[in-house]
Amino acid sequence: MTKQAAIVPNSRGRIQSIDVLRGLVMVIMALDHVRDFFHNQAMTDEPTNMATTTPWLFFTRWITHFCAPVFIFLAGTSSFLMGQKKTRKELSRFLVTRGLWLLFIELFIITFAWTFNPFYNFFILQVIWAISLSMIVLGLLVRLPFPVILAFGLLVVLGHNLLDYPEAANKGHVGFWWNLLHHAQFDTYEIWKGHFAVLIYAFVPWSGIMALGYCFGAWFKKEVPGETRRKRLLFLGAGMIALFIILRLINKYGDPAPWSQQPRGAVITLLSFFNVTKYPPSLMYACITLGPAILFLALIEKVQSKWENFFLVYGRVPFFYYVLHFYIIHLFCVIAFFAKGYTTSQIVTPQFPFYFRPPTFGFDLWVVYAIWIIVVISLYPLCRWYNRYKATHHQWWLSYL
Repeated sequence: MTKQAAIVPNSRGRIQSIDVLRGLVMVIMALDHVRDFFHNQAMTDEPTNMATTTPWLFFTRWITHFCAPVFIFLAGTSSFLMGQKKTRKELSRFLVTRGLWLLFIELFIITFAWTFNPFYNFFILQVIWAISLSMIVLGLLVRLPFPVILAFGLLVVLGHNLLDYPEAANKGHVGFWWNLLHHAQFDTYEIWKGHFAVLIYAFVPWSGIMALGYCFGAWFKKEVPGETRRKRLLFLGAGMIALFIILRLINKYGDPAPWSQQPRGAVITLLSFFNVTKYPPSLMYACITLGPAILFLALIEKVQSKWENFFLVYGRVPFFYYVLHFYIIHLFCVIAFFAKGYTTSQIVTPQFPFYFRPPTFGFDLWVVYAIWIIVVISLYPLCRWYNRYKATHHQWWLSYL
């Protein structure tokens, strides 16, 4: 394999460097979900609470900030590359139908993985929800000229933080439709008696990120020279990081939560500087996550190593990995629940959505890391098998999984 192998599409049109990056963020993502289920403070405090956090705990949460924006951005990129083999109408139909399929998965497969509640008293609308609606929006946008899609993405990502000001004036009380479109900070709504939905991801800011990812895919067309692409990636990635630093130092626009000097010392003040807002994804959040990710893409184009092949497996079957990792984490949680002496009468905590996971349950942070490693390694054989299956089978439904 030559040094250019990382950017050459395989027989199914996949680009290795993109899959490696996607696989890396999928592995990191599992750390955050293991923390949710196993850390003893996950349900009682925020790891980004400057009054109580530690550098290790903050980093554990902060590093996983890369996952959602990179995955959604690359979903847009993959959509562009798929469009090189489809008509606009075909791509639009695929994106809309896949978006609807993902919405079903979020409501009934992922929600159950989170809660283990067979009565579905609590629906969790988070990242797959955002991806599904963003994919439907992109499915409509791809029928329009490329500059319109780019303008939409730039307008949303660069400009949506203007809405922070009226939200702050109303102290976050902006109503359902505004929450649905932009605000969405774990607001809970009763959808029918005894059944609730918590809105975690507002889809419009994420739609902007996916649209920009779609436009970003143009740099991976076959006619774009590799050296030209790498220079563009380096310039864009470094520029986004620089924009983050400039905006953060100005401390006026780009994130609703300004940083401040912390009474606990210089280290916590530094953490405050990097403590950007994910819900919804602020401009600064997008810059400090997508910027390094784009630099990473530039740097791995000429790299070939065993670690790259490891992440490649997860990056080629991300949806399969995503669904399975939730079930494995929650099953491990059930085992730990009984191992710690809890009984069947404690499976359900009143007014709490997660079965087998009481609010005060959990372990120290080092245990979280140990379980995370076990989860990731245990999924590797299954993901490798499914990757090989996809590579040797061509049923239409595989593109939805």
